[in-house]
Amino acid sequence: MHMRPSRVLRKLRSGEVALCVKMNLADPRAVEIASQVGFDCVWLCNEHVPTDWLVLENMIRAAKVYDVDTVVRVSKGSYSDIVRPLEADAAGVMVPHLMSAEEARYVVRTTRFHPIGRRPVDGGNADGAYGRMGLLEYMESANRERFVAVQIEDPEPLEELEEIASVEGIDILFFGPADFSQGIGHPGEWDHPLVAEARERIARVCAEHGKFAGTACGPEEVARFRDMGYSFLNVGADVIALGNYFSKALEDARRALE
Repeated sequence: MHMRPSRVLRKLRSGEVALCVKMNLADPRAVEIASQVGFDCVWLCNEHVPTDWLVLENMIRAAKVYDVDTVVRVSKGSYSDIVRPLEADAAGVMVPHLMSAEEARYVVRTTRFHPIGRRPVDGGNADGAYGRMGLLEYMESANRERFVAVQIEDPEPLEELEEIASVEGIDILFFGPADFSQGIGHPGEWDHPLVAEARERIARVCAEHGKFAGTACGPEEVARFRDMGYSFLNVGADVIALGNYFSKALEDARRALE
């Protein structure tokens, strides 16, 4: 038995852009639809969405059927909150509100096996083929084919950005403009000079330290962000798609009745 290779890492390592969509609805069917469409990755959220662990496992399975990655934004609690999504065979985890280089090193210790970290070993879950994968192959495959993203969404970690980017075991620095704009006292101002400066600096520092830069943007903005140096891009969300479709359907129906 072998661990499924990460589609996101395959694209990023070959210099391509990986496109992601976020799920706010904890339903495997929504993940399946997004996967059928052809996204490279589906973003699941344990930070803002109270998803049951068994439901989360089925959401991950729904994506895997179509060879689509899932990345789980974890809640910041115990180490189990970070490890369990990986054991359920998510292709990656995303840690919100990373505040320091020391926290980045803690994340690596928790998510990477020897010789990079000291992630607790089980192997009896989906990522280890329920105990049917050799221990060393399991550990080596997880270190190679599972990605770790940290969110830079506050002004404080910018003081240690270069040190954070130099931490071995971190793959993606993901810029979160919403919380960052709030943190600088200008909530919702996506193009505020300090937001723009941070966005450009993160991409530049990632390139200098061999990391990948990620962020969220509109579908029409992907070329601009790619040219800026971003290669992991979230371009939408299930609730936005449903809201837009329902609004347009109702508008079209009412217009037809005039």
